[in-house]
Amino acid sequence: MQIDYKQAAEIIRSCDNVHILTHQSPDGDTLGSGFALYFALRAMNKRAAVICPDGIIQRYRFICQGYEEEETFEPECVIAVDIADPGLMGEVQQKYENIVDLCIDHHISNTMYAKKTLVNPNASAACEVMYHLFSELGTKIDDNIARCLYTGIATDTGCFKYSNTTPSAHIIAAEMIGYNIDFATINREMFDIKSKERLYLEQHIVDHMETYHNEKCAVLCITEDLCTRLGVDMEELDGVAGLPLQIQGMEVAVTMKEKKPGVYKISMRSAGKINVSRICQQLGGGGHVNAAGCLVTGGLDDAKAQIVEVVGKALGE
Repeated sequence: MQIDYKQAAEIIRSCDNVHILTHQSPDGDTLGSGFALYFALRAMNKRAAVICPDGIIQRYRFICQGYEEEETFEPECVIAVDIADPGLMGEVQQKYENIVDLCIDHHISNTMYAKKTLVNPNASAACEVMYHLFSELGTKIDDNIARCLYTGIATDTGCFKYSNTTPSAHIIAAEMIGYNIDFATINREMFDIKSKERLYLEQHIVDHMETYHNEKCAVLCITEDLCTRLGVDMEELDGVAGLPLQIQGMEVAVTMKEKKPGVYKISMRSAGKINVSRICQQLGGGGHVNAAGCLVTGGLDDAKAQIVEVVGKALGE
């Protein structure tokens, strides 16, 4: 059931023990919105814990500064943030998928799996939705919340260069900069800093990238073996998916990341003409018009052929 900001605020006010779910392979938006909500709930003297199925990688640990991990407790309310489909819950899906009381999201592909859903597909990020929810709640923004909201909006808009960037995103970000947050360092860490091994990976990608459909589609395959050989940690792969779109004439970029033998996490990016969310929905996933994902199982060649075929239909090839 879809609800509005006022109804979502009433749910939050009514519960005192909350589990906040973030999605697997966490990014700045799911972590930013999750921890922003945590700090808001703690300010309301409520008990809260952020459940991150894959853990929090080092480059995002600044988001949770001030987080105090609670002893295990049973929640009376479960809130999912930036999770369009329960399949994105990863290893905690079985435990939580049928008991989510409220989902706060911005994906047009949201499956409405939660009992109540606050979704604004016109928002640039879940953190933008969270900001407006805080306005309804009367939440006092502090430095911790500002750091979280800024990070989520900045990362989901590609530092404000993606087409999903809204006027509201700029306005909120400008307000957050007014707090004591090191936004310049956040942007440098999120968008500029790469390990030497990550640069080696990018060189490998350029050398081994496969193109299809009159060079309108590029496919990158990143296996566990490749990462081991190059010394790249899988947590360093943020941003790789969009690299092929720098090539003139490229319409769709597909990155296949091996999660485990026979299981590939697919990240698709579009230059603007192709709705990759619709493509990924056909494969059991979803996301945004220009950035979406899914999971595909099977052998690498078969999985690749399946994806290339679906992309080809979208391209009219």
